[in-house]
Amino acid sequence: MSAPTREFTHLGRPRKLIDGLERITGRSRYAGDVQLPGMLYGRPVLSPYAHAAITSIDATAARAVPGVVAVLTAADLPTSGRIYTSRQTTTLAAGEVRYRGEPVALVLAESEAAATDGAAALLVEYDPLPVVADHSAALAPNAPVIWPQGAPKEADGADLTAAHAATTEGATVQRSGSPSNLHERKCYERGDVEAALRAAEVVIERTYRTPVVHQAYLEPHAAVAHYDALKGTLEIFTSTQGQFGVRDEVARLLGLPRSKVNVTTMTVGGAFGAKYGILEPLAAAASVAVGRPVRVTLTRTEDFLTTTPTPATEFRVRLGATRAGDITALDAAIFLDNGVYPFTLGGIVAMLFGGYYRFEHLRIEINEVLTNKPQSGAYRAPGAPQATFAIESTVDELAYTLGMDPLALRQRNAAGPADLTGEGEPWADMGLAECLEVAASHPLWVNRASECGPGEGVGLAIGGWPCGNTTAAALCRVDTDGTIRIHVGSVDISGTNTGFQLIAAEVLGVPPEQVEIVAGDTRSGPFAGPSGGSQITYAVGGAVAEAARAAKRQLLEMASQLFEASVEDIEIREGNAYVRGLPARAIPVAKLAETAQDKAGGPGPIVGEGRSAPEENAPGFVVHIAKVHVDAETGRVTPLRYVAIQDVGKVINPLLLEGQIHGGSAQGIGYGLYEAMRYDENGELLTATLMDYTMPRASELPPIEAVFVERPSPHGPFGARGVGEPPITAGAAALANAVRAASGARITETPLRDEVVWRAIHAV
Repeated sequence: MSAPTREFTHLGRPRKLIDGLERITGRSRYAGDVQLPGMLYGRPVLSPYAHAAITSIDATAARAVPGVVAVLTAADLPTSGRIYTSRQTTTLAAGEVRYRGEPVALVLAESEAAATDGAAALLVEYDPLPVVADHSAALAPNAPVIWPQGAPKEADGADLTAAHAATTEGATVQRSGSPSNLHERKCYERGDVEAALRAAEVVIERTYRTPVVHQAYLEPHAAVAHYDALKGTLEIFTSTQGQFGVRDEVARLLGLPRSKVNVTTMTVGGAFGAKYGILEPLAAAASVAVGRPVRVTLTRTEDFLTTTPTPATEFRVRLGATRAGDITALDAAIFLDNGVYPFTLGGIVAMLFGGYYRFEHLRIEINEVLTNKPQSGAYRAPGAPQATFAIESTVDELAYTLGMDPLALRQRNAAGPADLTGEGEPWADMGLAECLEVAASHPLWVNRASECGPGEGVGLAIGGWPCGNTTAAALCRVDTDGTIRIHVGSVDISGTNTGFQLIAAEVLGVPPEQVEIVAGDTRSGPFAGPSGGSQITYAVGGAVAEAARAAKRQLLEMASQLFEASVEDIEIREGNAYVRGLPARAIPVAKLAETAQDKAGGPGPIVGEGRSAPEENAPGFVVHIAKVHVDAETGRVTPLRYVAIQDVGKVINPLLLEGQIHGGSAQGIGYGLYEAMRYDENGELLTATLMDYTMPRASELPPIEAVFVERPSPHGPFGARGVGEPPITAGAAALANAVRAASGARITETPLRDEVVWRAIHAV
């Protein structure tokens, strides 16, 4: 970890998680811990087929199980007849199932065991229908069409493009006139690609493939809903990243005013982009149907089967350049396997795939394809690891073909602020060049030739993420005992509340211990966007800083009256206000708040309001360097050392920032070496348990070194950027490039399995 700068009192100093002790001692309360009077336990019954007609449901035996209270089908719910447009809007299938794991019925019982027994006793008859299990099958001539009447339109929020500063405005968008499994084709184009490729002195042409990957959080999805028919109110307790989004979607589905739906986010046991609402509509609809609280918690296998993993992808790439190392043209046809519902990720994929470098001539065709698999969803920097693997492998191969230093080639062509992204918009302020400069002098890269033994190699890759910039609000209350209470409506999934504590303490001039973060539900908390897109510190942190500044102004005004001095002459440090140069006459912040609150005709309680609406995003870029050993006899790739260099804007809390980089890097290594959800030709998931779905264990991870680069963002609090998603982006590409350096073999698919690497080595 690099040493952060020290121009601030509290920022840049390591601080433990506010709720860390609760978590490690097991005192944190999760959605699965919620117990309400009269609560029923729900067990979903999932389709065993990827595509089938539901011919009958016989609940006689299930209802006879002791403890079973109800067996609900689609017709029993208040959502009956609604058109589902995404996994987030699905309750129970009606008439037809379109992926393995689609919920068909919900058994409600007085205990988990009774609900499980009831689900096992439910008799559902199916008539299997033809399946298209991947994008190639879905696009084949005469392939069965999943939605013969036309694919459902995406729900609000399903398109991640605009939320992360990408755009489709410059794209040519084609939708099939007749029903088709090709949901959408977008083409981003500038210059004359074909002419530039013909004129190029070197052309690299490759096809890359990545599989479906699961977010693999520790806590499966869980939600509790309680509908009070007398009041017409609905209370939801859930594990989610976006409580306001869940509130809005459930209210819409059930036809309730938003003011009647309150969402309380419990401790979230991991999310990584996957918890924007899966079970909440089902639990809520069931509670309305039976008039009792309902809790639904997925098992691990159910979570693998019925949630929203990443899309499988295929990238067909052509890259042109001069022999001097100037990249001239990029052409790509990209296929995204989005599963059964549209999940428009293409704008971000195009933005990043064509945005790391300067491309005068560019054509990126995005094909969004529907298949009989669960709908795709977000996973930490959605689309970025796949796009980065494809472009960084191609650029790396160009360096070998030209005989150039791979890092020097990247420096020669790397994009900078105001250069165009892949979808044609200019980048906001970003620090890719600074990260490459740090990488160029890092010992692992500088000494790679002399320090690599037989079968060892060092590779690198760049990566990036645009980072979101939603609006947010916060309140700051100064109580008469001196406690600073910061009220937010955001969900803390990564330690952001600890960062807010440091930001408020820095602004107000008080010790962090004096600051308390109050995270409200959707009824009491100020609005905040979802905790995803690397935007919470950037957006909500800005609102926290503004609220703290507003409260500080009131404290300074109160102090100026008591000291009979101008506001400009008052300082607040370590929780005490004094006239500059006279600290011996200090007045504690508690006394200022008490005086303001009690003084007749005075200012009243100290309360500050802050709002944030950043006008542009703050991209975060990385350079990752990996050292590996490749066993030529077995194809086994062993990571030996890993360096993650990242532009963080401004270090708020180095302890948690290092943890974010370590965690994201570990997930990137998982992408590269281990993880894949495998489906057969019938759409059956073959890796539905943690015994089959391989992830890296601690013993299989190399030492990871985090290096911070600080290029302050123009709009982030104290210059901070989003930091959560960039660390995962470059891992698979850096490992593949290290394998190329060690063995001479270019691997074009992930994960880098032993067999795949062995075959590639022996084909060289």
